[in-house]
Amino acid sequence: MKRSLMVIVLKRTLMVVVPVLVLAVGILGYFIMDSTQSEPEQNPPKVIIPVVQVMKVSTESRRLKVKAEGTVAPKTASQLTSEVSGRVIWVSSALATGGFFSIGEVLLKIDPREYELAIIRARSAVAQAKLKLAAERQEAVLAKQEWENLGEGTPTALVLRKPQIADAEASVAAAEAALDQADYDLERTFVRASYDGRVRSEQVDVGQFVSRGNSLASLYSVDFAEVRLPIADAELAYLNLPLAYRGQTPSKPGPRVILQSEFGGKNHKWIGRIVRTEGEIDPQTRMVHAIVQVKDPYGRGNNQNRPPLAVGMFVEAEIQGKWVKNIVALPRTVLRGDQVMIIDEDSRLQFRKIEILRLEENEALVLSGLKNGDLVCLSTIEIPVNGMEVRVIEVKTDTTDSV
Repeated sequence: MKRSLMVIVLKRTLMVVVPVLVLAVGILGYFIMDSTQSEPEQNPPKVIIPVVQVMKVSTESRRLKVKAEGTVAPKTASQLTSEVSGRVIWVSSALATGGFFSIGEVLLKIDPREYELAIIRARSAVAQAKLKLAAERQEAVLAKQEWENLGEGTPTALVLRKPQIADAEASVAAAEAALDQADYDLERTFVRASYDGRVRSEQVDVGQFVSRGNSLASLYSVDFAEVRLPIADAELAYLNLPLAYRGQTPSKPGPRVILQSEFGGKNHKWIGRIVRTEGEIDPQTRMVHAIVQVKDPYGRGNNQNRPPLAVGMFVEAEIQGKWVKNIVALPRTVLRGDQVMIIDEDSRLQFRKIEILRLEENEALVLSGLKNGDLVCLSTIEIPVNGMEVRVIEVKTDTTDSV
């Protein structure tokens, strides 16, 4: 009984003493660690300076360019028609769709026999009229002599046969006119080309009877080709277009134009000039249309591999505009509205307001706000702050287009 009581007392004593000892050991360990721990090293936060690419600004002179598109058309186009009636007895090999011909070349012949007979009849009529005129003049001489021998006073015009002579002279003139008309009709049985050109389409063949005024073929000239270019009203300020005024002709040639088109998998170029502008502005698009002429579009020129500038071909045009001086060409990616970021002498970022003359496909032409030697930031900064410090890497950026 005593033994059991002692065991119980011992257990209760341990239950009280063990937690106290554990707590005491923990407190002691804390003080030991606290006394031996050194102060933590404190490092100042590192400031990361962004690295940016810049380009050094240099002013330049440049010719502005305006882009447009159009379709090639002939300068002159007409219908070949018959001026006389008859049966077609011969057709030139050139009078076929796509055929070329020269000015004065005979394209077809109409049976001339009817008109050759008309000339014979007209010559006979002229001879008869001249004979009648000669007879009337002789009668007038005789009538005058008779009046002088028998008559008294002044003879009348009718006595002297003046009306009859006038009528005979008119008959001679009419007969000669009829002969000229017969000669003219015979000449027109040979249908000739009025200019150097090409056949767009033909509607006649040997054996066909044609009447006066019938259309025989559709032709167009090959001395010049024309392209009608629509130009936006806002682009007119960059061009020296030959504007038309009443009673005046342009004193200077129009702007030079480079036409480009892809043919056979290759890009080809032709040179032309703007010769005129049309008299109206399109009320829907507000476009002004300028006409470009290209000389000898079907000639080979210096490039033997270049195709002809054929009618109907779609071309892209680059019109050379005005020269501008002291401008700066920048990549469009550097623009922030009407501002750019520049780097000052202390390698700090500054926002600079600029005046933009024109935005092109990849460039912005700056008229004012920058000067030679300014460093324009090319890099993209997530949160740019005016006055922030940067590290600079200069790059060579060629923004100059060939003229």
